[in-house]
Amino acid sequence: MIRFEAVSKSYGNGYDALSNVSFHLAKGEMAFLTGHSGAGKSTLLNLVALIERPSKGKIIVDGQSLGKAPSRRIPYLRRHVGIIFQNPRLLNDCTVYDNVALPLVIAGYRPQEIGRRVRAALDKVGLLRKEKEFPFHLSGGEQQRVGIARAVVNKPPLLVADEPTGNLDPGLSAEIMSLFEQFNQVGVSVLIATHDLALIGRMHHRILTLHKGRLVSAGVRFADDE
Repeated sequence: MIRFEAVSKSYGNGYDALSNVSFHLAKGEMAFLTGHSGAGKSTLLNLVALIERPSKGKIIVDGQSLGKAPSRRIPYLRRHVGIIFQNPRLLNDCTVYDNVALPLVIAGYRPQEIGRRVRAALDKVGLLRKEKEFPFHLSGGEQQRVGIARAVVNKPPLLVADEPTGNLDPGLSAEIMSLFEQFNQVGVSVLIATHDLALIGRMHHRILTLHKGRLVSAGVRFADDE
């Protein structure tokens, strides 16, 4: 599902965010990405989501090579990746329904299909009854669930999440991680960047560890290699 081959990312100021990173996340696998602040976790996820481009190396996501993909194909390729941030980045002047519907509206889906998909996504994250609420009326955990619903409404084969539980208490963090496991159980590949070692240590998934931009541990694989 995700393959990095000797990937590096450097910036104009000479800072190397990633150096010679290689790993494979198999289709249907769930894994965690850890490391100190500034280790390169967010950069790696940004490369997967085509928010940034690599300086060197090859990145393949769902069979598509990303490094030289033309700009006009980026919106299409991003539809295959659901992205969740620590701050869900919701539109506060739009309802929960409209926030989740946004990717489908942009993609040109018909209103009837949008309604069906949005309500299915909200039901999955336990917020169907709050579709008419505005984000500022929701708790932090509920806002994060809206962000997850928005990420999965396109039914992408891959979810990437950058510190999705960073602002939540331990109980809510466990609930959010359980949601990711539920998506993984139906075949969605999942890669989550997190500092919460205590939580992920109780979960039976591979842990990839970055240190100063280098992958120092790829963990133990709990899924088939392909």
